[in-house]
Amino acid sequence: MKILFYRYGSICEPDITQALRENGHTVTELTEEITNKNLFLGDCAKLVSSSLFEHPQDCVFSINFFPIISDVCNIFHIPYLCWIVDSPVMELWAKPIQNPCNRIFLFDRQQYNEIAPLNPDCVFHFPLAVNISGKQQAIKTVSSLMCEQFASECSFVGSLYTEKCPYDKLEHPPAYLRGYLEGIMAAQLEVYGYYFIEDLLTDRIVQDFKAHLPGFYQYPLENFLTDKTILAQLYIGNKITALERYTTLKTLSEHFSFDLYTGSDTSDLPAVHNRGLAKTLTEMPLIFHGSKINLNTTSKPIRTGIPLRVFDIMGCGGFVLSNYQPELCEFFEPGVHFDYYTSQDELIEKADYYLHHEKERAEIAQNGLEKVARDYSYPKRLDELFSIAFKSER
Repeated sequence: MKILFYRYGSICEPDITQALRENGHTVTELTEEITNKNLFLGDCAKLVSSSLFEHPQDCVFSINFFPIISDVCNIFHIPYLCWIVDSPVMELWAKPIQNPCNRIFLFDRQQYNEIAPLNPDCVFHFPLAVNISGKQQAIKTVSSLMCEQFASECSFVGSLYTEKCPYDKLEHPPAYLRGYLEGIMAAQLEVYGYYFIEDLLTDRIVQDFKAHLPGFYQYPLENFLTDKTILAQLYIGNKITALERYTTLKTLSEHFSFDLYTGSDTSDLPAVHNRGLAKTLTEMPLIFHGSKINLNTTSKPIRTGIPLRVFDIMGCGGFVLSNYQPELCEFFEPGVHFDYYTSQDELIEKADYYLHHEKERAEIAQNGLEKVARDYSYPKRLDELFSIAFKSER
């Protein structure tokens, strides 16, 4: 099959290109957006259209959803396949979500439940994958000394979200608004596995928030978004993520040696060892492989799904200790492939337990590696994805 792959710079794009070619497909890549983030919608449409005119393809593929590409594919009468790996993805609410050319694969079931009614025959729930061979190759080709440099008792790779938290632009909110929002966020922080914020936002709260937040997000094209959804997912969801990550890392670092790989400011976390940014392809696999405990604290807008970090850790043979996510316990077995916590107290208890039970921890990590190698490699998952996409077409 001939595939046009529109790329914007997602870390999983090279893995997907490699897997598609391993599966026998011919892949043409459009990469302009990787280096030019100022492309207009018209520029994107022109790039894809020109490429399709010059080199006809069987389908177009992308990570995450580009409404303008969907419209182009609709005109050309070819399928547009996209695999969502992030949340929130506001573009999913754009009107082109209804185009019949779409084959949209969502990793988060709650996200799927919201989007699928807009185009029931063309939207699918589909968990993520990992490049097993690439991760293992990165681990096996370095010296033991290099591996030791990235060994940790406990570690986390990722942002604290403090630098990408638009909620913090709220200006002079009245006391009742601040109090209400802080109250529901505090309540949400105590609950794992169910995100209830949108249910608690009244029309008045939404309008008052907008009145005190300059430049409240508005998607530029015709769409199905509501201000309540935008507030719950984009603003409050990211803010709760920042609050939770701060609390979680503070708690762990006060009890155990904790290494954090991030570009975020950690000046308020003196017990955390901030080791700066990690190189995705060469260093991150060594961190995941060499950490006794790899923490996963999921971004709150990912409400039920399994984030890419979990698959990457397992693919490196690392042990995962995650916040509870419903789909984690659906697709993996706790205590066999990973383990989870449902409170800060339980996090400390389980971290302490696994640090003192090395054999059990190593067995779980090995089971996780074998599970993703068997069921969640990119070649296998993409073969399944294309089978669903083109079966649907028929």
